[in-house]
Amino acid sequence: MRHSMIFSALLGAGLLGAASISQAANNSLVFCSEGSPAGFDTAQYTTATDNDAAEPLYNRLAEFEKGATNVVPGLATRWDISEDGLKYTFHLREGVKFHTTAYFKPTRDFNADDVLFTFNRMLDPQQPFRKAYPTEFPYFNGMSLNKNIAKVEKTGPLTVVMTLNSVDAAFIQNIAMSFAAILSAEYADQLLATGKPSDINQKPVGTGPFVFKSYQKDSNIRYTGNKQYWDPSRVKLDNLIFAINTDASVRVQKLKANECQITLHPRPADVTALKNDAKLKLIEKPGFNLGYIAYNVRHKPFDQLEVRQALDMAVNKQGILNAVYQGAGQLAVNAMPPTQWSYDDSIKDVAYNPEKAKELLKAAGVKEGTEITLWAMPVQRPYNPNAKLMAEMLQADWAKIGLKVKIVSYEWGEYIKRTKNGEHDVSLIGWTGDNGDPDNWLGTLYSCDAIGGNNYSMWCDPAYDKLIKQAKVVTDRDQRTILYKQAQQLLKQQVPITPVAHSTVNQPLSAKVEGFKVSPFGRNVFSGVSLEK
Repeated sequence: MRHSMIFSALLGAGLLGAASISQAANNSLVFCSEGSPAGFDTAQYTTATDNDAAEPLYNRLAEFEKGATNVVPGLATRWDISEDGLKYTFHLREGVKFHTTAYFKPTRDFNADDVLFTFNRMLDPQQPFRKAYPTEFPYFNGMSLNKNIAKVEKTGPLTVVMTLNSVDAAFIQNIAMSFAAILSAEYADQLLATGKPSDINQKPVGTGPFVFKSYQKDSNIRYTGNKQYWDPSRVKLDNLIFAINTDASVRVQKLKANECQITLHPRPADVTALKNDAKLKLIEKPGFNLGYIAYNVRHKPFDQLEVRQALDMAVNKQGILNAVYQGAGQLAVNAMPPTQWSYDDSIKDVAYNPEKAKELLKAAGVKEGTEITLWAMPVQRPYNPNAKLMAEMLQADWAKIGLKVKIVSYEWGEYIKRTKNGEHDVSLIGWTGDNGDPDNWLGTLYSCDAIGGNNYSMWCDPAYDKLIKQAKVVTDRDQRTILYKQAQQLLKQQVPITPVAHSTVNQPLSAKVEGFKVSPFGRNVFSGVSLEK
């Protein structure tokens, strides 16, 4: 996922004060969130911080089932796919209301015009609203939807047809993601007429279960329950408040004091105490993520397979799992998590063998004392709770086979930029799945097209690429699985990465919270959530 960057905020920010929160309306839930969103126009952003803040406000045509990776109807009640796989006809939900706010009063219900506005703004650089408010659409373009969607048309007030240039087996999963939230065309027209198009990012209007009320950067976001929501069973709270604090230990203290009822990303060191607190519950789930080591095959000597094999077999994974993940992870052997369909469980790791690794390096002409750089992330991520410690352990592992390892780090944004440019020898990185489709791993992270994007190994194998491209244009899941398994085998043989761990997601919350489910994509969804009276 998107490497869900944590925006810096003052350490003490987000302390709304116990009184102001606990004295809010009785039926209020407070979520201790970890960062300030850049805005609420979710098509612009890829981070978890931004997506979480926008999630309560919007719906998509198709949506992910809460706590799962499968797609269910959203603002489209159903869709038909043409025999050639190129035309998707969406039948839209009737009677859906856009939010009424202090700054917008809708005069009509949701219809096909809103879908056309939402997608054409991303698709067409000449679209009037986009020209008035120019912005980037990183996910839409990154998945080549700007090239593959040929046109979006309405064939009736509640019917929209999208035509693709080529078959995309992951299309419905892709448009169920946050960036495809449906916006109000009527609101956009009002903003254009008043010369305030950028308000779409700071004064949002959606059809979701909560209505935007206010936002104070580094402090709080307030939402109210949508009394006109098309599925009233999902709106069980009068108020939802995001209390923003970047410090994990402060968030845990606030949860224990009932100043918030849900928080996220506790430190591994706090997990035992949270488990033992009778007023709290801790949901544990296998993470839909992967922390891994990427070898830059454009830098010598990593262009040689034997060198990559040597480094791979010299990694003491179990040692890393014990020290870095502290029991909150499982050993990774493959390029994606075992909960992803098409995962090949026949793939096994080579045995840990520093002696053989030494021989391989010698045979490859790598002299003892050769210096390499190992880049370590400066931030805690869901897939790697402590990259600095992992780097130090790898430094010791690889010293045993005669390599001199220099650990390098940068500020997070700079780190991502430089690794995308391929400045590293070896880097620590990872991924949390976005949409439940194997292409989101095997294409997004390891394909030739992903070099300069999320392919940090700079690895491009035509045989591998052919397999994943074939798999994307086949719609039969069994056929796709066969192709993806072949791709996984090839990737394992070529060792562009060493998979290290899938971290367990620990989700702490008050025992009074009902209906909250942990999303495999790391999203926090409050639709259908309530507080025990």
